[in-house]
Amino acid sequence: MLFDLQGKRRRLVQVTYLTLAILMGGGLVLFGIGSDVQGGLADIFSGSSGDESGSAVLEDQLAEAEDRLAANPDDPEALADVARANYQLATTTDDEARAAGAIFAEDAEPRLEAAAGAWTDYLEAEPERPDEALAFSMIQVFSEFGLNRPKDAAEAAQVLAGERRDAQAYLILTQYAALAGDERQAELAGQRA
Repeated sequence: MLFDLQGKRRRLVQVTYLTLAILMGGGLVLFGIGSDVQGGLADIFSGSSGDESGSAVLEDQLAEAEDRLAANPDDPEALADVARANYQLATTTDDEARAAGAIFAEDAEPRLEAAAGAWTDYLEAEPERPDEALAFSMIQVFSEFGLNRPKDAAEAAQVLAGERRDAQAYLILTQYAALAGDERQAELAGQRA
């Protein structure tokens, strides 16, 4: 029996469980699992300080995408990456603001404008299949919480609905087409939903 501590393999079972306990405990301490602190003892040995914030990583991704864009201005993937990185940099990380319903930081307008410009260029580059996740992000950029451009939000919602073709996407299109004053498109999207 596996858990029989009275049998011949008593010492083997004890050593096995002791080893597992040490591995689990060591993993918790070394990697900082279960604590509010980033990293753990393993970061001391690897030289990682854990100071690199998400914003720094996004800034690096944005710089890389802009470099690719400089090499090929019509690259849809690079344009999508520029729009996506600017959108993510514009989002708020303030917990109190998020609790109050804010999506974007107070000083986000330049990032939102950059994302909007990259989105426009992305659509003009005519990608084979537009990125539906990016379209959803751009709906938020153009929403009343972002740049407050209902017509542009409706256009992004149209891209989303064209890719996903589900009820939720058509309801989003209905909402933003109505906000943009395009009653015909709102009605057609509402019927499809």
